[in-house]
Amino acid sequence: MGFFDFGTIFFLIAAVVIFFQLRNVLGRRTGNERPPFDPYSASRTRDQDAAQKSENVVSLPRKRVPGETAAETYAAIDAFAKPDTDLNKGLRTIKDNDPSFDPKTFVDGAKMAYEMIVMAFADGDRKTLKNLLSREVYDSFVAAIGEREAKSEKIQSSFVGIDKVDVVAAEMKGTEAHITLRIVSELISATRDKVGAVIDGDPEKVAEVKDVWTFFRDTRSRDPNWKLVATEEED
Repeated sequence: MGFFDFGTIFFLIAAVVIFFQLRNVLGRRTGNERPPFDPYSASRTRDQDAAQKSENVVSLPRKRVPGETAAETYAAIDAFAKPDTDLNKGLRTIKDNDPSFDPKTFVDGAKMAYEMIVMAFADGDRKTLKNLLSREVYDSFVAAIGEREAKSEKIQSSFVGIDKVDVVAAEMKGTEAHITLRIVSELISATRDKVGAVIDGDPEKVAEVKDVWTFFRDTRSRDPNWKLVATEEED
């Protein structure tokens, strides 16, 4: 017949004690636990986020690097936009919410996004547009593409380049950073009908295009990409 010696009994008692201590510290699952927070959940709407922010979230000031002065923190912004202007204040607020934000880097990225969006729209490239546009703008662009395809029309387009980009406004809306740009570009574009006849534009002429576009990004998101949230063509 097997038997427990003193050492076996000692370790058995120790194991039981440790088990109950762990259960007291970690707790037990009851079936009522809240699920982990998913920042990318499709069920989270902007209105829900705004309501939660106003009720449960306290905004904290950005922590500076030890020894960093305010002048050093906002040096890139002050070099980009004149201090004490509304634009400068808006950019500073974005910087407060997103320490990695740099206005020059943003503009460089926006210029690339502008060309990609213009050409993707002309080519009917929905996949590229979906990654660069807000849901509302995407739906509008896709509707226009669908209407064009239903008529068997095609856009023949060649992007020449961007002449000028000005940041005209910057602000925080809740947790979202919004930046508005005035973009002057050159484009060769013509729309052809189903038999190839030009019905709009000129396939041989370089046209100047002036747009006012607004990009946004949720500063809480781990996704660093900005998306187009509003468009307006300037006369």
